Amino acid sequence: MSVSGLPEGDVVTGSFMQAASARSQWILRIEPGFSSQDPVILDIDVKGSSSILHLSLDVGRLSELELITRVRGSGKWFGLLRTGEIGAGAVLNDVVVCLQDEGTLLRVDSIAIGRDAQVRAGTVSSGSERTKADLRYRMGETGGNLRVLGSILSVDSMHIDHHVEIHHDAPETFSRLTWNSACGGDSRTVGTGMLRVADGSRGADAAQIFHNLLLSADAEADSIPELEVLEHEVVGCGHGTANGPIDEDQVFYLESRGFDPSEARSALIAAFLNSTLSEMGSDSLHGWLVGLLNSELRTPDA
Repeated sequence: MSVSGLPEGDVVTGSFMQAASARSQWILRIEPGFSSQDPVILDIDVKGSSSILHLSLDVGRLSELELITRVRGSGKWFGLLRTGEIGAGAVLNDVVVCLQDEGTLLRVDSIAIGRDAQVRAGTVSSGSERTKADLRYRMGETGGNLRVLGSILSVDSMHIDHHVEIHHDAPETFSRLTWNSACGGDSRTVGTGMLRVADGSRGADAAQIFHNLLLSADAEADSIPELEVLEHEVVGCGHGTANGPIDEDQVFYLESRGFDPSEARSALIAAFLNSTLSEMGSDSLHGWLVGLLNSELRTPDA
C-alpha cells in the first residue's frame, strides 16, 4: 500500500485487505479540471455474512469535487479499503458516512495528496456494533493542505476505534485533525492521532485536537494524540484532548426556554457533533449531512 507515494499502513492489515478485495475493485476517476456544484454520492449497501470493497480514487489535477461515500445495510462484516491520489491543485471534500444497522466494519484509507491540493476528509460514524479504522494521509509535495474531521456517535455497547496518521513529507504543508465523539450507554470510542513531520519539511504546520462528550456514567472515550517531529523549522506542531459530560447549566438554560430534558440533551449533542460536521465541506454538503443525521442517527439514551 505504499506504492506511488501512498502512505505506508499496517503491513498485515493492508496485505489482508488487498488480497481479500482482489475480485471487488473499483476505480473512481475524476478527469483533470472537472468541477461539480453538487456532491457525488456513492451508496454501499452491505448484505450477507461478509463482504469487502476496494475503492481506488484517481482525482485529476485542478479538479473540484465533493464526494460522499455512504455505507449502510445489515451485513455482519464489511471491509472498506480506499486508496488513491489527489492531483496537484485539486480541491476535494471527501466524506465517509458509516451507518450500518449492525455488524463489524473494518476500514483502511491510504491517500496521497499532491502539490497545492486542498483536502477535507470527514468521517461520520454511528451504526456498526464494532468499527476499526486505519486512516493514513501523506503530503509528499509542497503546499498540500489537509483537514481531517470526525463526528462520531456511539450508543448501547458499540466499540468505535479510529487511528489517523498524517505524514508531512514536504515543505510548506498544513494539516489539522479535529475529532469529536459523543459516547452514550456502555459504549467505547478510541481516537488515536499521529502527526509525523519528516526532516526537510520546512514550514510545516500541524495540529490535532480530540473532544469527547460522555453521555452516561458507563461510557468510555480514549484519545491518544501523538507527534513525531524531525524538522526544526516548523510553523507549529501541537496536540490536545478534552473529555467531559454534558453541561447541566446548558441543559437548564434550554429547559427554561421551553425544551423538555430529552430535547435539551439532544440539541446539545447535535450542536457538539455539528461543530466538526459543519467544517466538512460546502453549505450544500453540510445541509445534506445534517438531514442525514437527523433522519438516521439514533439519539443516545444516556
